[in-house]
Amino acid sequence: METALDAAAAALADKGWAMAGAQMLDFCGDVLEIQLAGGDATGVRAVLDASFGPCDLLMSDAEIVVPQLFVSDMDSTMIGQECIDELADFAGIKPQIAEITERAMQGELDFASALTERVGFLTGLEESAISRCLDQRIVPMAGARTLVETLKARGCRTVLVTGGFHAFADPVAEMLGFERVVGNRLGVADGKLTGKLAAEIVDSTTKRQTLEQEKARLGDGAVTMAAGDGANDIPMIEAATYGMAYYAKPKAKAAANGWVDRGDLTSILKLLGIPQSDWVG
Repeated sequence: METALDAAAAALADKGWAMAGAQMLDFCGDVLEIQLAGGDATGVRAVLDASFGPCDLLMSDAEIVVPQLFVSDMDSTMIGQECIDELADFAGIKPQIAEITERAMQGELDFASALTERVGFLTGLEESAISRCLDQRIVPMAGARTLVETLKARGCRTVLVTGGFHAFADPVAEMLGFERVVGNRLGVADGKLTGKLAAEIVDSTTKRQTLEQEKARLGDGAVTMAAGDGANDIPMIEAATYGMAYYAKPKAKAAANGWVDRGDLTSILKLLGIPQSDWVG
C-alpha cells in the first residue's frame, strides 16, 4: 500500500495536486482515505486508478455520506447473469443472443433495437422456461442483499431499474430487499412468449428519469447513488451524486465517479464509511 501511495503522491505532485492527507479508516483496515487540495476529477481518477488498480474507489468533492436514494441495474450488477442470455439457452440460441447483449452493453448497439431483436428470437418459447431459468440459473451477486438491506436500515430508498424483465426482476427484488422495480414486460399468449414486449421499453432514458423522479420526491439536496455495469446505465450513473460502476464495461466506468473492480458489493458500504458491525442482511 505504501508503495502505491507513494507512487500516487508523486504522480499527483507532478501535476501540482499535493495530498492534503492520507489515512486508513479506523473501522476498516483496507479502506484508504485521501484528501486533495485541488485537481481535476479526470486527472485524479487516472492517477489513482493507475497507482492502485484494480481497486474499489469513490471520489467526491464533498464529504461522503450515506445516500438517501439507491437506484441499481440488475443484470451483471445485482445478479451475476444476463437474464435474456440465460433464457435464450432454454431455446438453444444463447450464443446468438449473448453476442448482441455484449455489444449493447459495450455501447456498440442501440439498446432499444438490440432488445427488440433479442426478444424476437424468443418467439414461441414456453413461458414455463422463465421459472426454470430463475430457479436454475439466476444467482445474486455476493453482498447484494447486505448492500440493499444496510442502505435501507440507514433510511435509503432502494429501486431496482432494469432493461430486463419484470418476470425476473420482481423475484430478484423480493430476494434482495428492493422497494420498487422498474423493468420491461415480456409478451405472453397461450403460455408462450410472443417475441414482443408488452409495454413501452425501459431503456437508459427511463433509468435516468426514474432516478430523477425518485430524487424529486426526496426534495432538494438529496444525495443519490446509482450502480450499473453497461452503457445503458451511463445516464443514471452520471446523474447520481455517487455513480458506481460495478466490474463495468469501459464506457460505463469512464462515466462513473466510483467503481468496484476488486471486491464484492459490500465494498460500496466500505466506501460510504459504514462499519461492518452495522451491516444488515
